[in-house]
Amino acid sequence: MSAVVTDLVDQVRAGAFGRAATEETISVGFMTRQGVRHDTRGTGYRNHVVSLRVGRAVGSCAVEPGTVDDDLVYDCVGATVDALLDHPVLAVRVAALDAFLMAARPHEQHATDNVTIDPGTSLEKSLLRAGHVVDLLGAGRGQRVLVVGVVNSLLHHLRQRGIDYRPCDLRGGTTEWGEPISNDADLTGCDAVLATGMTLGNGSFETLRAAAVEAGVPLVMFAQTGSAVLPRLLGAGVTAVCAEPYPFFWLDGGPTVLHRYREAR
Repeated sequence: MSAVVTDLVDQVRAGAFGRAATEETISVGFMTRQGVRHDTRGTGYRNHVVSLRVGRAVGSCAVEPGTVDDDLVYDCVGATVDALLDHPVLAVRVAALDAFLMAARPHEQHATDNVTIDPGTSLEKSLLRAGHVVDLLGAGRGQRVLVVGVVNSLLHHLRQRGIDYRPCDLRGGTTEWGEPISNDADLTGCDAVLATGMTLGNGSFETLRAAAVEAGVPLVMFAQTGSAVLPRLLGAGVTAVCAEPYPFFWLDGGPTVLHRYREAR
């Protein structure tokens, strides 16, 4: 885990959030597997997500398709959060920490604002969500944003606002507009970073956070993975978070909620 996340785990174990990790157990563990290709879009993608439940809270961590099997997740059921914070699989550690923190610090009570995404098609909801995420950047026309974890709806809003971007994703490929996607998160010439919470689960978050701090640029996170973890890192290199806990917008055509956090100034 990232150094700042390791510090957060230490706080959890020390009882800083008013709950004992040794007494909180996982009641439900499950995998969500999804494939999508929005209307009018030329490309699609898949998502696999590990989710663990503590009380009313569900913590989640996205993983690369096929890398985590069901039995590994089912074996987490009945385990304490404290035990899972030492699990050999990073995604399980992140999901357990996420569930614990969401139970201890519910988004509805702690977010800067809570935004409802209206009912709609998968594409309509994707675009609505993306607009609320991009608003957190505070970037203007002519500026450049490093986008880590390419979501075409986010790029759509950046293009609409005249904001340049450098798309980066471990999967590579091209954007909806045929632009090459780099797998090198190079901040050179960038005025801000917009990154997915998946960086927590694939081990790249600390490198990205440290680079943003060194460059003195804002780091805005859009987080289905670690939606309750990343808000705890505001002021430690993270500038703002758009937190979206399970169930995610792509699972339901009805209204869903985003919880936005901004660093205190």
